[in-house]
Amino acid sequence: MRRTISEDEAGKVLNDGAKAITDDDIQQVINRADAIQRKFTVHSPLGRFIADVKIMLSLVKDFWNKKYREVPWWTIGAVVTALLYVLNPVDIVPDFIPFFGLLDDAAVVSACLFLIEKDLNRYKNWKDGIAVEDEGSE
Repeated sequence: MRRTISEDEAGKVLNDGAKAITDDDIQQVINRADAIQRKFTVHSPLGRFIADVKIMLSLVKDFWNKKYREVPWWTIGAVVTALLYVLNPVDIVPDFIPFFGLLDDAAVVSACLFLIEKDLNRYKNWKDGIAVEDEGSE
């Protein structure tokens, strides 16, 4: 049985998924945000992505709510694909396999972060600007 996923396989999952993403998929990520975050615990292979997943979820929510649209559709598709992949317990390496079951999830999230890095940094800067503006208006 396979226990890992290659970077190329993770990239293919993201690319194929991003092309096929629908509004229903985006809504599912928003509706299941708490379940997604629960998969990212400190003591799992996904623990290093806790902050990244929070910002990814925030990006999807702000895109959906039309607060932030300065992002390519492919980027939203890649983020949604990665987060839905994490939710799927029977993906390439099923999650019920101790430790190894989450390694493919980590590979897909890591590949996503690599592929969307510039767009995610632009979003973070925009988000930080909003926070600064809010502080200045008090």
